[in-house]
Amino acid sequence: SSGINAEYGGNVDGMLKLHMRSNKYGKLPEGVLIKVPSVLIKRSKLHFHRLPCNATVILGNNGFVWVGPHFSPNQPIEPFTITSRETIARLSNVIKALAAYGVQLFDTIILTAYDISMKYKVKELLNAEVMEHVAQESYEHSLHQNL
Repeated sequence: SSGINAEYGGNVDGMLKLHMRSNKYGKLPEGVLIKVPSVLIKRSKLHFHRLPCNATVILGNNGFVWVGPHFSPNQPIEPFTITSRETIARLSNVIKALAAYGVQLFDTIILTAYDISMKYKVKELLNAEVMEHVAQESYEHSLHQNL
């Protein structure tokens, strides 16, 4: 089976550094690594998603999910801005919310949850009731859209 193939590159200032072995993606920039049950990752030919909210999500079949800024292989990595940090934190929190309620993870449901989450502050997404609301509404939306 395939998944995220990365090499541990150390821990600097509390940030985990991962390096991709494939030249296709190059080195992963700073981001957030989340572990979810692997059964929640929807099997797909594409697990590398450049989202319209200016972030990238990599869904590994092994349950590891990497969330970070857009990047291009062999290009200089742009420094984080407050906006990109908030986007990455919001995406991370909605992925955790979806996983906490057993919702299968794929790009469109993550984007739906991200959109639903916009009525909350990023830190409010850690509240159990808010997590449940975001997960429930995202799941219901995906059923309605036949995703």
